[in-house]
Amino acid sequence: MANITFSSPSMARDVTVYAVAGDRGTILAIAKANKIPIPFDCQDGECGSCLIEVKHLDPLAKNAIALTEKEKEMLKQLGKITKAEIADAEVNDMPPKHRLACQCFVRHEDILVAFEGDKTLPPPAPQASSAARRYKGGMTIATPADFMGYAAAVEADAAAHFDDLANAMRDSKADEIATLFRQLAEQSRRQGEEARGAANGAGAKEIPDDYVWPHYTTPDSDALWAGDASLSRLDALKAALQGERRCYEFYCAVEATAKSPEVAKAARPFIKAEGDRVKVLEAWITREEWSAKH
Repeated sequence: MANITFSSPSMARDVTVYAVAGDRGTILAIAKANKIPIPFDCQDGECGSCLIEVKHLDPLAKNAIALTEKEKEMLKQLGKITKAEIADAEVNDMPPKHRLACQCFVRHEDILVAFEGDKTLPPPAPQASSAARRYKGGMTIATPADFMGYAAAVEADAAAHFDDLANAMRDSKADEIATLFRQLAEQSRRQGEEARGAANGAGAKEIPDDYVWPHYTTPDSDALWAGDASLSRLDALKAALQGERRCYEFYCAVEATAKSPEVAKAARPFIKAEGDRVKVLEAWITREEWSAKH
């Protein structure tokens, strides 16, 4: 069983698909079956057009590497693999960062597959949905310091939301999901503390939350309530995902609507962090839904 998340500048959003290890062949085959636009030509490891970057989401579950001679040679020609990486793959079963999609088989692990896409096409504009735009509150965030103040509030509420969900899952004996939520809460809490320190150090003004946030709440605190004692595993994961998507969209809206390049730049690391958490939660939901059906 595996969740594969495909990510590319040529796609409007990341896509996570479920695949049975070995059942549908290579990553390229899975991409083609799900209309993921990984470029390809020969499909036999001899052209290098299907170059991808593979990130293993669980560092303890890196499975059989099986680099073919064609793949090693092409990666060397492309300058995308070192002698040390080849030795690690052959001796220590450690995967290299770059692969060829037509040669890389799916294993029993969750991975993120990144690729450039067709470079002849213009890159898509930053995505900001109508749901995201409503979080700008009719106000422009003028400085990076002020943005950090808003980010601190968003991340603090995100951490609190994850903590509530973790407690609900602990009470339901879903310990592995509770652990996931605790880890995500710590990530949000740490990011929020760093943002608050940056805001305070730069003399940011107090956040005027009485009119910036809809319903007087930040994106995550307005997400599904986590205090329901009957909350199921899947409902808890979906509640977490709803909150993280709204946080992600808030940061996307900041970048898309900012008049200051410095504010847009400050938002990008938060977009990346929230996007990563969204991918993790989507993968867990895909696995949970598959388990419920089978």
